[in-house]
Amino acid sequence: MCLMNMFLHNIGEIDGESHVSSTDSLISDSGVRYDYVLTNPPFGKKSSMTFTNEEGTQEKEELVYNRQDFWVTTSNKQLNFLQHIHTLLKSDGRAAVVLPDNVLFEGGVGETVRKNLLATTDLHTILRLPTGIFYKQGVKANVLFFDNKPASKHPWTKEVWIYDFRTNVHFTLKENTMKFEDLKDFITCYNPENRHKRTETWSKDNPNGRWRKSTYEEIISRDKTNLDIFWVKDESLADLDNLPDPDILANEIIENVEAGLEGFREIVETINGE
Repeated sequence: MCLMNMFLHNIGEIDGESHVSSTDSLISDSGVRYDYVLTNPPFGKKSSMTFTNEEGTQEKEELVYNRQDFWVTTSNKQLNFLQHIHTLLKSDGRAAVVLPDNVLFEGGVGETVRKNLLATTDLHTILRLPTGIFYKQGVKANVLFFDNKPASKHPWTKEVWIYDFRTNVHFTLKENTMKFEDLKDFITCYNPENRHKRTETWSKDNPNGRWRKSTYEEIISRDKTNLDIFWVKDESLADLDNLPDPDILANEIIENVEAGLEGFREIVETINGE
């Protein structure tokens, strides 16, 4: 399906060399470096492998990748992909990566990864995505934009610009799908012509402005170097007489419940050693 999708978008040749590898990309560093990495790596459970024991029954075991180029060793799939993407970039390479919320706030190895990402790259932008845009309900995700940099004694990230495209934004896959026009305000704020000249839409006079920056010092002083930053007031919590339509509320409840259940399943699997 991946190859067919690429052919339909005029990428590659049917009788030419395949651009898709069926191997586990996290196993090792291929040595290839890229100018750009644009990706939506798989979300979900921790990495694991299934094997047959001596009794002939199948068991699952957490898959931990021991790589010298990684900052931490973990079975967390999303953190491993983030580290892998950092390795793939040339010294001046750029990346835009879709990652779930837990990458922004998870403690332990998650904090270590965030600190290293802030230090070794210029993590300049985070786009907080709305719910209702993925086929799997309950997914809360973000796009992290960062530029790789050469080794330095000082952290490369000076400030992180965050666009809250989630609070009070409601999309569905059928009735109210997200369109390109919905992203125009973010693109304007991002200022791709010169991202070093940006203007916040948030201010004390406009506390619900969606575009706001945090300095490196502010972020590093937060508990666990937490990047899960939000400030826009949730209208559904403040104005009970002006709630979203019932179908929107129902979908949000389903998404939150399923996200919670998925988290509990991972905990149970970890406890049971699956």
